[in-house]
Amino acid sequence: MSLIVMKFGGTSVGDVERIKNAAAKVAAEARNGHKIAVVVSAMAGVTDQLIGYCRAVSPNHDPREHDAVVSTGEQITAGLMAMALQQRGLNARSWQGWQVPLRTDSTHSKARIVDVNAANFRQRVMDGEVGVMAGFQGVTDDGSISTLGRGGSDTSAVALAIALKADRCDIYTDVDGVYSIDPRIDPKASKIHRISYEEMLEMASRGAKVLQTRSVELAMRFRMPVQVLSTFANAVGSELPGTLVTDGDETMEQNPVTGIAYTRDQAKVTLVKVADQPGVAAAVFGPLARAGISVDMIVQTASDDGKATDITFTISKNDLERAQKTLEGERARIKYDHIAASAGVVKVSLIGGGMRGHAGVAATMFEVLADKKINIQAIETSEIALGVLIAEEYTELALRALHTAYGLDKKE
Repeated sequence: MSLIVMKFGGTSVGDVERIKNAAAKVAAEARNGHKIAVVVSAMAGVTDQLIGYCRAVSPNHDPREHDAVVSTGEQITAGLMAMALQQRGLNARSWQGWQVPLRTDSTHSKARIVDVNAANFRQRVMDGEVGVMAGFQGVTDDGSISTLGRGGSDTSAVALAIALKADRCDIYTDVDGVYSIDPRIDPKASKIHRISYEEMLEMASRGAKVLQTRSVELAMRFRMPVQVLSTFANAVGSELPGTLVTDGDETMEQNPVTGIAYTRDQAKVTLVKVADQPGVAAAVFGPLARAGISVDMIVQTASDDGKATDITFTISKNDLERAQKTLEGERARIKYDHIAASAGVVKVSLIGGGMRGHAGVAATMFEVLADKKINIQAIETSEIALGVLIAEEYTELALRALHTAYGLDKKE
């Protein structure tokens, strides 16, 4: 017997029939003898609708009241799921975040979890009750409802699994696992059956949208096994049909590259002829940080004359206009000639724990892109990842060519 947390995303509970289908999965695991806790998202589209209501009433709404409104989507789903489970003969009860309680800080709309005091919840589950918790939401120290931001139900589920000392957290979604590349880009994508926390974190942060980055960080910190699997396939989580995110020593394979991810929402900014002197980097990136703009890749060219250099970096496309205004306001201090900016770029990344100490990974990538006449505009590396910035128009060509070059194509 295991204690399993089963999380169902928005598409998995998109209407009443889908909620009933998800309830059937829960009932099947209960029949297998497992103790079950469930975490649910709002039905697909409901959160966006609730956000729209808030904006229609007040474009500059009170963040506390905004969270009070948008958290209700999960409350509805939790109640309906408990009813569906009761119809299947299970002893089920819905729980809101404040009832567990799942405590957060007071940063509304993007709150971070402080603590999950699930002793009472766990006792009820161990006594045979199926607890259905509304994901995405929590409660602050002053009793206000808070929400965790987009994808927050994944983080809720992992946090609850940790608090319950669960054996595994199963994330049910509309895909049957994590793939070596986006199957919509390359039909030869192959499913990854096991992946390390570190690899999954790199993939999530570099564009793979299967799991929220914060949920992977939390799972890695507390070594909580997480499985990604499909709500709409016949198998249930205890049969391990999906992708298991777990410790790296269980997942190492011969291929140095596990998967390829990409991020389209990138913009490249170059400060041309910046004064080459101590403190210039702080003068550039300090104001951007204070403006809440996250910087990704950074490239500084060598100075020929010791007087001027170019600094290139990437940011989210949505931050481009704000970044330009921020830097224009600092022009006298930074002493650059002009700003060159482009939004037509994409970051392509190789991820793999096997890249540690494996020679030739970067060389292969560069050779493949050169063969396809794709220019590399910037490069970044980490211990288990290698990313390059290329023109957006070459995205699919680059992804498919690299996928084949590293032997990741699905075996027929």
